Amino acid sequence: MPVKEFKLPDVGEGVAEGELVTWLVAPGDRVEEDQPVAEVETDKALVEVPSSYDGTVEELFVEEGEMVPVGDVIISFRVGEEGAGDEAAAPDESETAGDDAEPEPAAAADAAGSDATDAEPDTPSGRTFAPPSARRLARELGVDIAAVDGSGPGGRIGEADVRAHAEGGAGGADAADSGSDEAPAPTPIDAGSGGRKSAVKKRGDDGSAEPSATTAAPSAAPEPAGRETTLATPATRKVARELGVDVDDVPTDATRDGEAFVTGDDVRAYAEALESETADSAAESAPEPSPVDVSASGDAAGAGGAAGSAAEPSASGSTDETIPYRGVRRTIGKQMERSVYTAPHVTHHDTAEVDALVEAREELKPRAEERGVKLTYMPFVMKAIVAGLKEYPSLNSELREEDEEIVLKKEYNLGIAVATDAGLMVPVVEDVDEKGLFELAAEVRDLASRARERKLKPAEMKGGTFSITNFGAIGGEYATPIINYPETAILGLGAIEERPVVRERDGTSEVVPAPTLPLSLSIDHRVIDGAVAAEFANTVMEHLEHPLLLLSH
Repeated sequence: MPVKEFKLPDVGEGVAEGELVTWLVAPGDRVEEDQPVAEVETDKALVEVPSSYDGTVEELFVEEGEMVPVGDVIISFRVGEEGAGDEAAAPDESETAGDDAEPEPAAAADAAGSDATDAEPDTPSGRTFAPPSARRLARELGVDIAAVDGSGPGGRIGEADVRAHAEGGAGGADAADSGSDEAPAPTPIDAGSGGRKSAVKKRGDDGSAEPSATTAAPSAAPEPAGRETTLATPATRKVARELGVDVDDVPTDATRDGEAFVTGDDVRAYAEALESETADSAAESAPEPSPVDVSASGDAAGAGGAAGSAAEPSASGSTDETIPYRGVRRTIGKQMERSVYTAPHVTHHDTAEVDALVEAREELKPRAEERGVKLTYMPFVMKAIVAGLKEYPSLNSELREEDEEIVLKKEYNLGIAVATDAGLMVPVVEDVDEKGLFELAAEVRDLASRARERKLKPAEMKGGTFSITNFGAIGGEYATPIINYPETAILGLGAIEERPVVRERDGTSEVVPAPTLPLSLSIDHRVIDGAVAAEFANTVMEHLEHPLLLLSH
């Protein structure tokens, strides 16, 4: 059967990459067109990626947790008639996904600038079943991936298979060429590793594994492991400095974005292993693995980097927790950074006295409940904002610097910031000017509910022209909201509470309690002047303080 390769599609406006969170299929599974095959987290949403083909899953090219650029091949399918008998045939050039698809073994070697002897020869079936992490490890260890015996389903090759094959070389390339299967005696750093090779070692020019740093004399300093790049948090690097450990020497099976990732527990375990094995270095044979054997630390990291029973507390008696900065949190961070460092923010604060608004909502609530709608203050605020945007269109705009123009939007699509367990999401309510209060209330409630359940579609977070953030629902009066760039303004709502206000009665002024709504309006000062922002806020407040004016819109 022909094989079709499937690329990660554009799953959101302006999205360049996404984290593949979960595979919903496995090699050998039968799938239909439009059936979800994976969940990808990107653009502040968890998105299901549907298949473009009817067929059988041939191979998965990306592992769960990996960041994948849009356009990269993530999966391949065998398509065509059942029982065609050529299930394992590799696709020809007309059936592949193009230049972005994973190249054939020989082409991959040429692209990497390596010798032809480093290329992966075809297996008898024509394909090598191995995920990207296993292929990457094979390249690092100088292993011919096609010669590795896979222990997974259907002969799938894992990282452990690659390490086992590398250790079975009995000295590297020369031993492999001679066909020797005798494995070298384990060094102290490998003791108890269960066939897993420590990342501390590097391969010499002759392909042999260099001695581990821990086999040196007690007075000798550990040799560098040779890893050029290691990802670690600042807290982990601080621990490494305190213990006199180079993070590039610390063994780990965990990766982040294709690079080795080391935790504080890995550093502590490695330091303790060095100390323990230095004391026993006079012994010629490998010692018994200690409770904090470095390979055990690597296994723990490979399982997710969580602190296990071998984790030792820091000098202060506590163990820091590290959380990967990726997925929704990284998307939010990049968007906030882009906004703050691109648009000069100015925030205008004011307070609306909303006695009449509170009364209007109370009067309409029973009628809304009859229609199955929970009426909040948000629909009133949205209609008041539209009134202000129609009068001051510069707040409903986008600055396109490259074109040197400001686009005044004619649609009124308001984004509503929703706090979720995964971070802040901003679903968009379209055409607010054309909808009534009850319709807006129902739509906002539906979008907010699905945002918290991670069920929003990417299209439901596109096309906003102005945003609202209701921090008053949690508590607080004023804030400095960050603009949802490339929009040019955002309005923050404080809590509606009774506060002291000055009222005129019988010609005298007195301070009385009254419900008020604090407003915080952030603007892009390149596009909007402070005076215009104040006038817009006054228009919004006028419509909130006299809700009957909303009937005119």
